[in-house]
Amino acid sequence: MTESMAQDVPHNCGLYGGESYGDGELVFAYYVTGHGFGHATRVVEVARHLCAAGHEVYIVTGAPEFVFKRDIPSSRLHIRKVLLDSGAVQSDALTVDCQASLEQYYRTAVENREVLLALEVDWLKSIRANLVVSDIVPIACRAAARAGVPSICVSNFSWDFIYSEYVTVAGKHHQSIVWQIAEDYSNALFLIRLPGYSPMPAFRDVIDVPLVVRTARRSRQQVRKDLGVDEVVKVLLLNFGGQDARWSLKNENLPPGWLCWVCGAPAEQELGNKFMRMDRDSYVPDLLAASDCMLGKIGYGTFSEALSCKKAFIFVRRDHFNEEPFLRKMLELNRGGVEMNRRDFLSGRWGPYLERALVIKPTYAGSLDGGKVAATLLKNAARGEAYTIKPQSGARRLRDAIIFGFQLQAHPGRVDDIPDWYVPSRTRLDLLPEVKTNDIEVLKQQNGPLTREIQVDDFDILEGDLHGLADTALFLRTLARLDEEGDVRASDLAEKPQERERLAAGGLFRWEDDVVVARAPGRLDVMGGIADYSGSLVLQMPIKEACHVALQRSPPGKQRLWKHIMARHAAKGLGARPVVCIVSFGSDKVNRAPTFDMDISDFFDSSDEPITYEAAHKYFEHDASQKWAAYVAGTILVLMREIGVRFNDSMSILISSAVPEGKGVSSSAALEVATMSAIAAAYGLNISPRELAVLCQKVENHIVGTPCGVMDQMASACGEANKLLAMVCQQAEVQEHVNIPSHVQFWGIDSGIRHSVGGADYGSVRLGAFMGRRIIQAKASNILDRLQVSGTNGDADDADLHSLMQDAEEKYLCNIPPHRLEAHYTSSLPETMRGEEFTKVYGNHNDPFTKIIPSKSYTIQVPAAHPIYENFRVKSFAVLLTAAATDAQLEALGELMFQSHHSYSKCGLDSHGTNRLVALVRRMKQKAKPDTATLFGAKITGGGCGGTVCVIGRPGIESSSNIYEIQNSYKASTGHRPYVFEGSSMGAGKFKFLRVHRRSAST
Repeated sequence: MTESMAQDVPHNCGLYGGESYGDGELVFAYYVTGHGFGHATRVVEVARHLCAAGHEVYIVTGAPEFVFKRDIPSSRLHIRKVLLDSGAVQSDALTVDCQASLEQYYRTAVENREVLLALEVDWLKSIRANLVVSDIVPIACRAAARAGVPSICVSNFSWDFIYSEYVTVAGKHHQSIVWQIAEDYSNALFLIRLPGYSPMPAFRDVIDVPLVVRTARRSRQQVRKDLGVDEVVKVLLLNFGGQDARWSLKNENLPPGWLCWVCGAPAEQELGNKFMRMDRDSYVPDLLAASDCMLGKIGYGTFSEALSCKKAFIFVRRDHFNEEPFLRKMLELNRGGVEMNRRDFLSGRWGPYLERALVIKPTYAGSLDGGKVAATLLKNAARGEAYTIKPQSGARRLRDAIIFGFQLQAHPGRVDDIPDWYVPSRTRLDLLPEVKTNDIEVLKQQNGPLTREIQVDDFDILEGDLHGLADTALFLRTLARLDEEGDVRASDLAEKPQERERLAAGGLFRWEDDVVVARAPGRLDVMGGIADYSGSLVLQMPIKEACHVALQRSPPGKQRLWKHIMARHAAKGLGARPVVCIVSFGSDKVNRAPTFDMDISDFFDSSDEPITYEAAHKYFEHDASQKWAAYVAGTILVLMREIGVRFNDSMSILISSAVPEGKGVSSSAALEVATMSAIAAAYGLNISPRELAVLCQKVENHIVGTPCGVMDQMASACGEANKLLAMVCQQAEVQEHVNIPSHVQFWGIDSGIRHSVGGADYGSVRLGAFMGRRIIQAKASNILDRLQVSGTNGDADDADLHSLMQDAEEKYLCNIPPHRLEAHYTSSLPETMRGEEFTKVYGNHNDPFTKIIPSKSYTIQVPAAHPIYENFRVKSFAVLLTAAATDAQLEALGELMFQSHHSYSKCGLDSHGTNRLVALVRRMKQKAKPDTATLFGAKITGGGCGGTVCVIGRPGIESSSNIYEIQNSYKASTGHRPYVFEGSSMGAGKFKFLRVHRRSAST
């Protein structure tokens, strides 16, 4: 249980804590998070100003004492070694262990919470603290409130935001930790917010300050002289916290004329003679100012010091740390960032990145006195100076919300504060930042109604048809705007730097040759959902939002390669060879690298045979920021392994998807289907839409490693506009396309809670269903054996015996009707069972995509029953759609959807947001006057645990008004305004492909 948030700290700060000192000495208790030295170094900058002003500062930390004492030689500084939070647990310098991080925080700050709070309250009273400052320790704010001391936080991020993503990865049973952290923070008077900030919705009030950063104290010449390095030598500063002793730091990593200073190198790490090990207490800003660029991972300390010294920062992404994208964006806005992919970093191919770092000229011109400004704010607050507080209306309850793909908690009615520079203005399809007008409206003005006659002046369409699709025309216009040269120097000289994904895309294609374009939509799960893996009938509607893929096939010697690829080949002594280069637009929204490249030879083993799917999974799993490429490049390996295609040419691939990720509308299936469709078109492969969907499922199951059914890929590949794809998920057979009656409309409403088929809850429910199937098989066999032993076979009904024999071998739960489940099996299905107990009694659960954990307890009865009842509901729904158009028909359809949602909830696949949306639809239906209802039912979709809710109603102005009202109500209670999916479009099979050729300027 989380604590009540009713304990508000009044805003007259001087009345709380120790006695008021007026203009005299104050006592500050400064809590520092246990995550990284960056927090400690910025605390130093604030604390030294407080000490210099004659105040007592007690720093509560788990960091080494020398970090503070070295820079603040004052008797007024006191260090108390206590760890009250644990930050992010890292398995290495680049990888965060989400599960371990949440478990460690629980052990550190939750398990003995009341004891910790009592100790801190007593200590704060003993030092007569005037103000508690937290960077950014949650429990410190709660302890301050209990001690009657005001508190203020100083940070660029908060742990509720960071941990919220970990919850989506590790399972929502840890969600209470996030809520408790947010509630702790809410006790603070206000937040002193640092540049490069991420959303921090737990704080009621915010004051922004300049960079709080350490600055250089010695000149470049003096530092180089002391270290014996000549001015003409190029110097790289390697600055990684938690550096791995196994990393290879060899001379060949550096180009000729370079030297590398290494901070924090473990004593056992071997260094080449071009690498110099720096002392543990070296003052990093001096080293950075004397170097030419820095290589490391982005954290506030490295980011701020690189900006202040105006040095290029070559960075390698970390996995699962949500602070990074906001810092990275600000770094790139000031032309200070060069991204190095993890493979090149670990293999020592650093040259092209160092060369790039010398070219760019960082431009940060902001103030560097944030430490002084923050110290002044803290002193004034401790003396009782009141700040203008904007009141927060209503009870401060916390609900789920999403900002740019990251799950977080938000106050009701509050619009979460995102840096205005974080995302540049874009088109509605997230294509290019400089497009200011609504291109679809322009297309309408130029071409009249959106028909098959839409014209795209920049390309000749050599093969295929636009089918009147404005989004495809807009994608072609986007291609035409790409910089033909792809010259990064144009961005260096421009008033505003271009996005890296645009620069990379600008150099991707050779415009003298043809380009193939494919399109695949997302899908709205109307009925069926997770019952697909149990063989259910499902009803899916392809939505208007789609993924576009442009692909160009090139002989290896003609492909335009990025410099680091050429360096990789040169290092191996390789000539021209097939390469896959991929650029994905919209990468910032989900914190992934915008580019990926690989040699196609990476997909072959030493025997020149395609590698196994397991080997491919490990290949892409290595770097989380580039794991997304498995959905794209994985299609190549599946085509190689399943139908024997040999790819001897290179591929350049550009992806632009309007299907939002994490909303439960099959963004991954759209990406897989569009990519494989483009490859098939470019290489002349004759693959039916159904076969293509099954192949794409193999990509997701075997290479990505997600245990999904095939309905998503089938809907994206085989769907038709304004029809429901009816498919029986047993050998993926399309039954028919069901017309959506003219008096029926479906909407999708995004809950804002990130959905993941790979999440812990989906996998557990799937496991429970397969375990239940195995128990039913065993039960049916036992009944048959008992009848045979007792000699009563002849007394049994032939049909019943036949059904029992079928059940004993049944592959799909959905083939068991509800009445037989209730008659024979429900009582034999345990509510829960431990994995080790199941395997001991029943052996294998026979699902190749999930694995039973012996120590884990699984729910079985409800997950096993769900697909059986759901299949019956879907069949009834399909039949009802063909019935006469009456209110009774719509009432029955809506009731089936409500039942489906309730069954999801019983499985544990619901969420606060989706439940709230379904309740709003139900309330809208109930308050309508007789015979005037326009909305009739709603259900969670897909894999559940967030994502999108499907709503059924009548088309028309009144229903649109009701949907709009639901949007506003949801925003008022969660802070998130949901996106509405409305409309349908054709699947990839109907679209086929376009083969286009760019016209020259002269034509």
